[in-house]
Amino acid sequence: MRCVKFLVAAGAAALLSSAALAADMPSIMPPPQYYAPPADFGGWYLRGDIGFSNQQVKNVRNTNDALYAPLLSLNQQTGFDSGGIFGLGVGYQVNNWFRADVTGQYRGKANFKGTDLISFPVGGVIANGIDNYSASKSELLFLANAYVDLGTWWCVTPFIGAGVGASRVTISNFTDTGAVNMLFDPRFTPPVVRGTFPGYASAPSASKWNLAWALHTGLAYKVTPGLTLEFAYSYVNLGQGVTGVVSDFTGFNTNHVMSFKDITSHDLTLGVRWELDNPPVYAPPPLISKG
Repeated sequence: MRCVKFLVAAGAAALLSSAALAADMPSIMPPPQYYAPPADFGGWYLRGDIGFSNQQVKNVRNTNDALYAPLLSLNQQTGFDSGGIFGLGVGYQVNNWFRADVTGQYRGKANFKGTDLISFPVGGVIANGIDNYSASKSELLFLANAYVDLGTWWCVTPFIGAGVGASRVTISNFTDTGAVNMLFDPRFTPPVVRGTFPGYASAPSASKWNLAWALHTGLAYKVTPGLTLEFAYSYVNLGQGVTGVVSDFTGFNTNHVMSFKDITSHDLTLGVRWELDNPPVYAPPPLISKG
């Protein structure tokens, strides 16, 4: 009986000693820590774009409508050279299918060429004339845009969008050289002198603010979680452009300007988006650290 009591007492002492030793030893398990998972979507981004324009104009006319009243025919041909596009913007990815941004573009100078072929009656005969126009055009364009992302396949996301804002169209270096060919010169009686009468006019630079809008479509490719490349097409309506007051080579003018009506453009751009709210991914600390 005494041996049993001794063994029980020895076992209890051993358990108490082990518990005290375990209490004195540092724990090898760190306290639990919480790491926020990275967001799947949402957040602010910056964007930059470069590209070129392909522009058209509905017509180019002098605002003095009396010049066109006697015409029997008017055939106009116009065209722009391509101009460079340079843009910056800031936007927000609302969710995994909708985003919006505000952009500003400088659209570089594009040379303009135009020709009017006209006919009109003079002194009972028909005169034929030609006007050759030349000018330069540039714009500032500011748009608020909204986009719908149509799903992602192999990191490529097609999208569509639309924008509305304002454009500042500047027309510069406008000149008009022309000639009128008449079978008979009506300045003589009877009009028997055949002649060609040249003309020249020019106008200083001028700018005009307009309501502008655009339609967008393109493809986006996510290079990294925070970097996306875009290849996009945009149809842009830039509004109207005007020159300064038109005058002839003597300086005579009727206080009228040349109007470039309904300027539109087919734009191709390459862009990049930097996501500002994409969080870094943290690896958990090691379970056991030395020292």
